[in-house]
Amino acid sequence: MTDLITRPYWYLRHGETDWNAQGRSQGRTDIPLNQNGIRQAEAAGLLLARHWHDHAPIVRIVSSPLIRARRTAEIVADQLAAHGAPRLDIALDDGLKEVCFGDEEGKPMGSWYDSWIAGDYTPPNGESFTDLRERAVSAVNRALEKDGVPLIVCHGAMFRALRSAMHLKPNVRLPNATPMWAEPGPTPVWNLTALS
Repeated sequence: MTDLITRPYWYLRHGETDWNAQGRSQGRTDIPLNQNGIRQAEAAGLLLARHWHDHAPIVRIVSSPLIRARRTAEIVADQLAAHGAPRLDIALDDGLKEVCFGDEEGKPMGSWYDSWIAGDYTPPNGESFTDLRERAVSAVNRALEKDGVPLIVCHGAMFRALRSAMHLKPNVRLPNATPMWAEPGPTPVWNLTALS
């Protein structure tokens, strides 16, 4: 099992979509931001701009190519640049795509989710949590191999997989468009700080 490179990074889950608001499982289905999600992404960008020097400044943005994450990344880059930060390009990494929930996509989130994280169940035609964790760690490591601190713009299940790799309880929901500072601690357990 691949371990995360022990370097800090920023993480941002995409803004809200209609399927988020309806409690539906999105997975790889490419659902766009709704109006609330656009406002959330703008607010996240403003927060990151205001706290630019509280931790480490973002030197690059790496995003999932799915439209909800990519659009969030674009909005954040615009907000950062509008408030005095350098204009950052956005790199897309297919490894950051949300988990494939297979036959569960588009359906209400069900009781299977805990079993999926525990490794006891994988939705038909879907991706196991173990496979997701390996893919998530590999993608974030690619971003961490370069100098400076990246902002990873991604998805909710991906963050659960990364929480597992950071030796944290994995099944914790990350609200849409909440900037999260992830920093290695003195033990294998990482420290997470949410901007609000």
